Amino acid sequence: MSVSYLKVLIAGLIIAVLSGCTEPVANSIYINGQIISVNDNIGTVEAIAVKDGNIIALGSNSDIRKYQGETTKLINLQGKTMLPGFVDAHSHLSGVAIQAISANLLPAPDGPVNNIAQLQQTLRDYMGLSPVVAEHNVVIGFNYDDSQLAEKRHPTRHDLDAVSTDMPIMALHQSGHLGVYNSRALEIFGINAESVNPPGGIIEREADGKTPNGVLQENAHFAVVYNMVPNFSPAQYMQALRAGETVYAANGFTTVQDGKTDPVSLQTFAAVSAAGALNLDLVAYPDLVKVKEDSPVYSPLFSRDYSNHFRIGGVKLTFDGSPQGKTAWFTHPYHQPPLNQDNSYAGYGAFSDKEALHWFELAYKNNWQLMVHGNGDAAIDQFIKTATIAQQNRPGADRRTVLIHGQYLRQDQVADLEALDIFPALYPMHTFYWGDWHRQSVAGPERAENISPSGWLLERDIKFSIHSDAPVTFPNSMRLLHSAVNRTTRSGYVIGPEHRLSPMEALKAMTIWPAYQHFEEDRKGTLEVGKLADFVILDKSPLTVDRSEIKNIRVLETVKQGRTLYSVPGNADMQNK
Repeated sequence: MSVSYLKVLIAGLIIAVLSGCTEPVANSIYINGQIISVNDNIGTVEAIAVKDGNIIALGSNSDIRKYQGETTKLINLQGKTMLPGFVDAHSHLSGVAIQAISANLLPAPDGPVNNIAQLQQTLRDYMGLSPVVAEHNVVIGFNYDDSQLAEKRHPTRHDLDAVSTDMPIMALHQSGHLGVYNSRALEIFGINAESVNPPGGIIEREADGKTPNGVLQENAHFAVVYNMVPNFSPAQYMQALRAGETVYAANGFTTVQDGKTDPVSLQTFAAVSAAGALNLDLVAYPDLVKVKEDSPVYSPLFSRDYSNHFRIGGVKLTFDGSPQGKTAWFTHPYHQPPLNQDNSYAGYGAFSDKEALHWFELAYKNNWQLMVHGNGDAAIDQFIKTATIAQQNRPGADRRTVLIHGQYLRQDQVADLEALDIFPALYPMHTFYWGDWHRQSVAGPERAENISPSGWLLERDIKFSIHSDAPVTFPNSMRLLHSAVNRTTRSGYVIGPEHRLSPMEALKAMTIWPAYQHFEEDRKGTLEVGKLADFVILDKSPLTVDRSEIKNIRVLETVKQGRTLYSVPGNADMQNK
């Protein structure tokens, strides 16, 4: 039981004693709703009462009216659906914040870029309008996708040079694991024909085998990407952060994650929190490889409790890359190898076994919760082997080590995760965005059926979460729910039907199970007395609407600890009666 939850219970007892055991007066009451508690023992109720940011009662309209006083705000849900606020199982708020002020290079249906000419024009338009470009003389574009470009290739430095050779340009791949840089950016970073590939990274070359073509993979990309981000003023970063928070709130998220937080963002989050400027709960997982002795990880910010809506929950490692970007590490070759690779190419890992164990031991020694990115089955093999040794060396603690993505988790590996008590955070959004690409180019028709194999986890009653990995994909909660339930690709093909979730299973994977993942299950994830009043209100119920229509459900309002953070126009408080 956490300190915060204990305080809520004690406060409830004090109120009851001081009031002669009469019911406390609620700050707000919601009635006439389909209030889905996501607790199997409570089910769906009509009404809920809130006081001081916490839930004090659930039940029928008549049951909850007893908590109404003269100052209580009464909100009529008019049959709308209320759920616990969504808990972000894995994404990158810092990336979403920067994305919000960058050029949108996404393909349809989320953006305008479906060929390289459109990518170039989007960058030119952005350069002409962006205050970031005007002030900082740098151009950043987010989330081109070579699998959706008509040319079916990455853009190169030459394509970006056609936009500008005077200022540095970076176009980020939608996976986040690759980037394309123009000649000016390569020059600034000293990347040339003599540059060697760093461990766990590749500098792609032109036909001569020497000259960089502008595409940097994995650690070659990560070594320079943060240096492309302008040195924003506190006010500018605050504006970007607020824009990022708004994206999440508009999709019903009340708890947000920042995975692989870089040192600059970590310091900024701490400062923003100290200023009381965060609205959503933000839990950060700094990049373990970049953690230094003076890092905030070693401060009171590393806690299970939030301080002004911020805490450091643990640390993150990245064991491999992206399957859609063809840098994930497999035990079998890619169905179609990428440029300049032969038919034996199976991706690559980020660490040697010795290095991987070193980082695990550091996290376990400090009792930091560890989140590990592993997409390919070879990377997951290394993860399992390393976790086994680390647990044997340092047994006993409840660390809730997390496997992030697990796209190509094999069925035999599921038993290992269960034995090691590893929590899987899966990524079913891939079924829509890249399911066809997985079948046709990444892994082939047979292996691709089992991407994000949630059915294998359900067979063993293993809890898991699902996520958007924003800004890789937008944190569109209904698209995430829809993908997990339907597993329908862009072309309409159902990929791996045995891994489809029921709507309630998918809701649990977005609420109570990620709350457990974050050690927050006693205060979030379900609607129960004593938990935080974190709500999302939808226009339709995911439990009753046709499964094919889940993606069209609208978020009407998002409430964090009893306070509305987002509401669609004309929806504010439904009707007060």
